[in-house]
Amino acid sequence: MSFFTSDQFAAVHKTNLDNMATLSNTALQRIQKLAELNLQAAKAALAEGQDRFLRVAAGTNLREALAVQGTLSQNADMAISYARYVCEIASQAHTELAKVVEEQYEQHYRNVQAFVDTFVKNAPAGSEAICALLQSTVDAANQSYRSAQALSQQVADLTTANLAAGAGVASKS
Repeated sequence: MSFFTSDQFAAVHKTNLDNMATLSNTALQRIQKLAELNLQAAKAALAEGQDRFLRVAAGTNLREALAVQGTLSQNADMAISYARYVCEIASQAHTELAKVVEEQYEQHYRNVQAFVDTFVKNAPAGSEAICALLQSTVDAANQSYRSAQALSQQVADLTTANLAAGAGVASKS
């Protein structure tokens, strides 16, 4: 006995392909943003290094050379800014990917629940224990997913907060 018709199987397959395409596009967009950020950071570091070298080379005495060295605190600000952008990109990726995964999970949960409901409705007499076990298994799996989802969100929030706090401390010093 088959629980899926060929049309249902094709629809599930199409949905899975759509979800994979969405996840892939989201990941590629974030990778592109990170690559652009890295390229900007490399260009800025190169320009800054060249500028410092030219200022040190143009200095006529030790005091002028040391004055150039005093601008190194700008590097810390640039590093903090870079870290914030990386965190922002990662946070956006997490949010978008979590949304897609949540939508996919909800669809799968509805499908499994519909299967369980149909199974329970058509179960022969005397199979109440198996039906209850099946429903409790589905409920436990759903609860586990919700717990993992909440934990994932807490980790993402904690990471963002720690990076912001670390950047704040670094910029003060």
